[in-house]
Amino acid sequence: MRLPLRDVVALAAGFVAPFATALVFQPFRSSVTHTNLALVFMVVVVAVSALGNRLAGAIAALSAAAWFDFFHTAPFQSFDISRRSDIETAVLLFVAGLVVSQLAARARILKRVALTDASHLERLHGTTRLARSGASSDEVVRRARRELIEVLDLSACRFEYGALLGHPPRLDPDGTVRVADWIWDLERQGWPEGEIELRAEVRGRYQGRFMITPAPGSVPPSLEARLVAADLVAQAATALDDDTRSGSGPV
Repeated sequence: MRLPLRDVVALAAGFVAPFATALVFQPFRSSVTHTNLALVFMVVVVAVSALGNRLAGAIAALSAAAWFDFFHTAPFQSFDISRRSDIETAVLLFVAGLVVSQLAARARILKRVALTDASHLERLHGTTRLARSGASSDEVVRRARRELIEVLDLSACRFEYGALLGHPPRLDPDGTVRVADWIWDLERQGWPEGEIELRAEVRGRYQGRFMITPAPGSVPPSLEARLVAADLVAQAATALDDDTRSGSGPV
């Protein structure tokens, strides 16, 4: 599965940034104390962790300890360490960098989850408000289609009225994906190929279905995102059912 560009950049920075920092401070190693230099490396590790993920932070911590040893402890340009104090500094730099990197990555994840959840909630509320405002079912379907594209990171989404045709993969209301009546391991296998249907049903009555096409190489959305998608489809189904019962639905 393809990694997001941001994570790829962070992984590369985990290797390169500590090395570059060690080179920049090499001319000043006689005037900069090891304690101050270790703090500089810690800043680099935190920056990489905030940009990327836990793996990037761990690589940055290991890289920082290695290049600190190579360039700034005697004997220079060697991974050997002759003084006990330098060994302790290198080990502490690695351990502290590892801990701090995990905390920074965790903070980034929590922030992203909070922002994502707020965004999903606003999309769902917006569609619900539209459905309850008396808007036509076509308007609600169009709104749900736009929101599905954003929530599920789709390259295309269309709505089909009428009877079911064929047996495409299906995203169920509980967030699971089924292929030929088997539950698809979305986290491990990624999206199945081709279009995937989300059936618009309410009170046991079928109204149509959204046919979605995931963006190529996209990471499958979280279960929370898939449940939001199911709720969006439910709003569209309710609007369609109301129009059908009032006689104003699509022919």
